[in-house]
Parts: sequence; C-alpha cells; structure tokens
Amino acid sequence: MKFRTVSRVLQHRNRSPSIQLHTYRVLAHLHSAPKRPSFGIAFDIDGVILRGRSPVGDSPKALKRLYDDDSGSLKIPYLFLTNGGGIPESRRASELSQLLGVNIDPIQVVQGHSPFKNLLTRFENELVVATGKGEPAVVMSEYGFKKAVSLDEYTSYFDSIDPLAPYKTWTTKQPCNKQRNLSFDATSERVKAAFVVSDPVDWSRDIQVLCDILRSGGLPGEKSEHQPDMYFAADDLEYQAVFPSERLGMGAFRIALESIFNRIHHKPLKYTSFGKPNPFVFKNAESILMQLQSLTSDADLNGDYKDKKSHHFETLYMIGDNPSVDIKGARQAGHPWFSILTRTGVFRGKENHSDYPADLVVDTVEEAVEFILQREFA
Repeated sequence: MKFRTVSRVLQHRNRSPSIQLHTYRVLAHLHSAPKRPSFGIAFDIDGVILRGRSPVGDSPKALKRLYDDDSGSLKIPYLFLTNGGGIPESRRASELSQLLGVNIDPIQVVQGHSPFKNLLTRFENELVVATGKGEPAVVMSEYGFKKAVSLDEYTSYFDSIDPLAPYKTWTTKQPCNKQRNLSFDATSERVKAAFVVSDPVDWSRDIQVLCDILRSGGLPGEKSEHQPDMYFAADDLEYQAVFPSERLGMGAFRIALESIFNRIHHKPLKYTSFGKPNPFVFKNAESILMQLQSLTSDADLNGDYKDKKSHHFETLYMIGDNPSVDIKGARQAGHPWFSILTRTGVFRGKENHSDYPADLVVDTVEEAVEFILQREFA
C-alpha cells in the first residue's frame, strides 16, 4: 500500500498567528465516496489548474480522483470558480474537458461575468455595451440581453470617436463583432449600462469611449447628469498567466478608468464589481454545489435539478493561488468555507500569507485534493 506525506499549514483565525504543522499519511487509493458527500470543492483555474492552456503539474490527475473509476460519473461535487471569462460557460466547459481529460458540464463553470445574467430583468430590452477579450457581446446575448453590442462594434458607428484608431496597425475585431443589421439605431438610442465582461484589449479606446458613454447619459457627444450603470465582472489587480510574473487584471483597468473619469467629470464614477472575493460569488457557488451534490453517483448532470434533494455541506473547500482574491473571499464567506492556498500561481511564499492567511497551504492542487479526500474519508 502506497503512502504520501502532505504538510498542512493551519492558520487559526481567532488564535495567535503562530502556524501549526501537522503531518498526514495519505492513502493513495480511497474507497468509493458516499452517494451524498457532505463536502464540495471550488477550484480557481489560472495558476491552479491551468497556466494559459497548459495544465499545472498533475492537475488533470487530481480532478480524475473526483470521478467514479468505473462509470466515469461525478463522485464529488466540484466546480470552477474563476474571475476569468470572455466566452460562454458552455464553450468554456468544452475547452476545459478537452484540456483536462474529464467530462465537465457547463453548470460546473462559474466565470466572473456569470452573475450578469441576474441583471436580465433590468436590461433585457435595453441597449447595453460589453467589452473585453473574447466575445463579450455573444456572452451577454446568450444570457438573454436582446440589445447587447460589443464596444468594438459600438465604436464603429461613431466617426472619429477613437482619435488614435488611424495609428493602430493591429486589429481587435472579432468576426462576430463587425457591424450587423441592428433592429435599432445605436447612434440615437441611449446606452443604459456598460459591462466589462473580460480583460479589455484596447485600453485607450475603451477608456475613451466608456468615458464618452458614462458622462453623456449614454449617448456620446451629448451632455447629461445621469450616468448609465457600470459593471465589472471582476476586480483582480493581478493574475497568473503564462509569463513568469503576474499580469495586470481587470482591477487595474477599473482603477485606470475610474481615475481618469473622476478627473474629467465632476461626479465620481459609480460602478459595481462582481467576481471573487465578493461574498455573493461564494454564496452562488454554494448553491450550485448543492445542485451538483444531489446529482453525484446516481444521477446525470443534465437531469432535472429541481426534483433532486440536496443537503447542506459541512465543508466547502476553496482552492486558489491568489490570497487577496481566493483566500480573502473564502474567509469573508465564513462557514462552511475552508481555504487552501497553492504555491503554483500568484502566491509563492514559504509561509502562510500574512494579510489573508489560508486554512491550509500546499505546493500543488494535487496535494490539496489528496488532503481533502483523506480528511473526509480516512
């Protein structure tokens, strides 16, 4: 029988900051999980599961342990909780399935912009603009927004709105972002809300056009005291990508836009940010994990969620690499969340993070999964 050793670093939140070290001998092979696990897992993606499009370490092997060996069905309820995005959840699930070699359902993918669908009742028939890498307007349209236009397309309807356009030798246009035969006039209808769906590509243009929209009441070139609603899918200052050091995230873009807008407008920018560490995101993840819990072992993921009974979790594990996002969010969410910090992304420290200490610090996601399974089933 094989054994592995995992070092557990516990930071007790209501005790002294001293770190207690415990060593666990972990069985390599575990008995099958009960039909109704009393725990669930949320994985960050960038810096934990993937770096770019490449798996981090043996992350695919760690995920496969959450499935039944014989049937391949989901054994342990888990999902991906990421501030990234830019494409529909269904397509992201398909990409992850191919890259990681496991069957991932769209319900298991919660992206930074996923909460935008909750705003449909307010803006379903209103003109909204969406910006970011990927296909932001497609994302919004799939959520049900009937007048969602990408900032790329919206800009094309206003001559010279981007004064630097003639000097840009690259292109940020997606095939689906070219001018369409709209059922409305984008140059005369006011924009009711602007959404930053994913990391913007052309910062100078997006900041310029968003400032035009926000300080004109939704119609560039006019003047108005009313500011359209402004939403950000996330507020990460930095994140771990393929490059060795962290890259600037959506939070950096928000800081740039807010700083400029507040200098040129007499009222400060009003906005709402979603994504981790927002407690709402963790509450929503718990709700989805409860749906998955009711479907593990004896039901298909595509079944009728409403007719399945679920039970409250004793523990929910958040595995992430960013202390100020993943760990802070889990700590703010409180019970039943248990935070696990990996050293494969933004965080590389030897000791626990001083400002946002995790319940457990490990080197890799494989060690995190091994610890969880041993803790729950040993």
